[in-house]
Amino acid sequence: MDSTKPTLLDHIEEMLAPEFGKGRVANYIPALAMVPPNKFGMALHFVDGRVMTTGDAFEPFSIQSISKLFALQFLISQVGDMVWTRVGKEPSGGTFNSQILLEQEHGVPRNPFLNAGALVLTDMLMGLNRHREDVLLNFLRALSGNKSLQVNQVVAASELEHGHVNRSLGHLLKSYGRIEADVERVIEVYCAQCAIEMSCVDLAKAALPLANRGRVAGHYGTVLTESQAKRINAVMLTCGMYDTVGSFAYRVGLPAKGGVGGGIVAVAPGKYSVAVWSPELDLSGNSYVGTAALAYLTSLTRSSIF
Repeated sequence: MDSTKPTLLDHIEEMLAPEFGKGRVANYIPALAMVPPNKFGMALHFVDGRVMTTGDAFEPFSIQSISKLFALQFLISQVGDMVWTRVGKEPSGGTFNSQILLEQEHGVPRNPFLNAGALVLTDMLMGLNRHREDVLLNFLRALSGNKSLQVNQVVAASELEHGHVNRSLGHLLKSYGRIEADVERVIEVYCAQCAIEMSCVDLAKAALPLANRGRVAGHYGTVLTESQAKRINAVMLTCGMYDTVGSFAYRVGLPAKGGVGGGIVAVAPGKYSVAVWSPELDLSGNSYVGTAALAYLTSLTRSSIF
């Protein structure tokens, strides 16, 4: 194949030019506010092993809340449906760090992708693995095939310093008996998980089991059953993009999980996994340009699940 010939993703990148400048980089975490807003990368990993990339697809960035998806995947692979005894699987209709529903519903997080839900998942990970904080990092290294993945300690420290709302959520969860470990320790581990740096190429490969019936890239093994992959995708579709899941499903039509670092990972079951990165966010904290890129992708390839 002629490597100089523009690919589908190159074409999408060209179409995105008018979209830059319409969002804002996350500024409530100072370390993220320093990321250049015009960055853009995209990687598409097909279930047959083919990979397409464009832009800054190989540049690592802070995955932030995308880490919640892989924490859920790891726990489902280890304890199965027991996860749902600790968190729900319903859309929240609210912001990712809201305390209102948590208090109204007696400390049970609506879903694992809200910050409260992610803190419960972190507590479960710590309980399973003797409070080791590198469990998720090692899992992502294995899924992506990139043994050099690391936590950005500057970002982790910045999040920890400014994590007052997460501490409030943690103490509220603790008051209801929903987390077992020390709250501050749970917050530290959670911030470290959010500060893991991965590229679009890493993320697309790591998410492939969700597109490929639980099979890892290369078909050398499985990390999930087909049923587990289906169920994670279902929760991702209904809860992964916070209070904009409806508009995201309308525009893109794929299960997806975003993060305030500007990344989004999405899955077309049976076809591909895709990761996109652009740091400018919309009002709900999802990548503005990244969402547009995925909308172009599913329109051009007719790969929406609807």
